[in-house]
Amino acid sequence: MDRLLIIEDDLALAGVLLRRMSKQGFECQQCHDASTALLLARQFKPTHVLLDMKLEQENGLKLISPLRQLLPSVTMVLLTGYASIATAVEAIRLGADNYLAKPVDTQTLLNALAITPVDTAIEPLQEEPLSPKRLEWEHIQQVLNANSGNVSATARQLGMHRRTLQRKLLKKPTIDHR
Repeated sequence: MDRLLIIEDDLALAGVLLRRMSKQGFECQQCHDASTALLLARQFKPTHVLLDMKLEQENGLKLISPLRQLLPSVTMVLLTGYASIATAVEAIRLGADNYLAKPVDTQTLLNALAITPVDTAIEPLQEEPLSPKRLEWEHIQQVLNANSGNVSATARQLGMHRRTLQRKLLKKPTIDHR
């Protein structure tokens, strides 16, 4: 049986994910912080992990490497409400198998957790330019990532007030409608 560890600080969402994935045949455990996640990973030995990128004051990206060391063959999916190309690339570089933006439906989760790729027709990528707002979001995420999440250093580097940057970070990225 597949075992799924859900690492999510939003208790309501963690409960929904646990119920959804249990109905799909997963034996599930959930936790809400990094230290409990590492402890449960050792004890529960999951075959799959759903990891939230923002865990209270912690960054889920920092959990990818230790989880990968503990569980080399685990299928790991990073979930985030603040999707950006920079964090997606970083998550995959650190060892995540997949990266999904919240909210996410059950079928998308199942596809991301599949050990073998699902045979679906893939539409070719269209090379359309990103909107200016999306470009700004991506640039901010790259600079923030380069500054290890330090908002003050990022604001100085971008030449903007720290509060302005914080407001921009609270907004979800603009999705390009093509």
